[in-house]
Amino acid sequence: MENRSVTKQVVVYVTLAFMLLCALFPLYWMINTSFKSQGEIYNLTPNFWPKDFTWAGYDKLFEKGFLKNVKNSLVVSLVVSVFSIAVSMLAAYAISKLKFSGRGVISKGILYAYLMPRSVLFIPLYMLVSALGAGNSIWGLMLIYPTITIPYATWMLISYFKSIPVEIEEAAMIDGCSRSRTLRSIVLPLAAPGLAATFIFSFTLCWSEYLYALVVVTKSADKTITLGLADMIVGDVFAWGPLMGGSIIASIPVVIMYLFTSKYMVSGMTVGGVK
Repeated sequence: MENRSVTKQVVVYVTLAFMLLCALFPLYWMINTSFKSQGEIYNLTPNFWPKDFTWAGYDKLFEKGFLKNVKNSLVVSLVVSVFSIAVSMLAAYAISKLKFSGRGVISKGILYAYLMPRSVLFIPLYMLVSALGAGNSIWGLMLIYPTITIPYATWMLISYFKSIPVEIEEAAMIDGCSRSRTLRSIVLPLAAPGLAATFIFSFTLCWSEYLYALVVVTKSADKTITLGLADMIVGDVFAWGPLMGGSIIASIPVVIMYLFTSKYMVSGMTVGGVK
């Protein structure tokens, strides 16, 4: 029995190590490529470490104003995520906790709204923001992105709010708490992991979005990080050094956010998934 247990553990650890290697190798290759010269990148013999270590790829990024793209994405993603959480929190609470006619239809409608392909919506949404005078600016993206994040965040928070026992709220209201105070003082603190997880997912959706940004924004000063990366491709020529360097910079905010909130992510996804 002991031999069988040891063999099982070895198989598990070897499998996990292989999966970890598969997950980390692309990141390593990105870092490796970002410090190579263009000639070394196109060398048919792969080098697992740069022979001629160079910062040329990052220099080209900064020359093209890539940090401005990063700033634009940060502003848009943070504003939209905060707004989406504020709206979806109220909507999810009402759908999951209040009894009213049609809440099932509304819940399904929110899900269908999130599942609607973006390629179907980008033309009417672009016409709408143009009519409002917000076209060709990050303000247009701030108006459009909630159409992605609010349905998604609402659907996630509905599941999470349902996992909070209704008896806790009833006890608070018996003690004299109003519905709004119960939400503010009891439900939201209990739902903090779910709110954190939803915020991070909403932020990531905005951070990595490309189609709407491509359609709405054409001014260089207002381009987001995905458009900044796309500008590294000219015709059929790929500037792999700057592309990989930009991809690493683009990964840093999301990675830092996930590292500091990983426990909330796990709690938010597991508890919210229990019906």
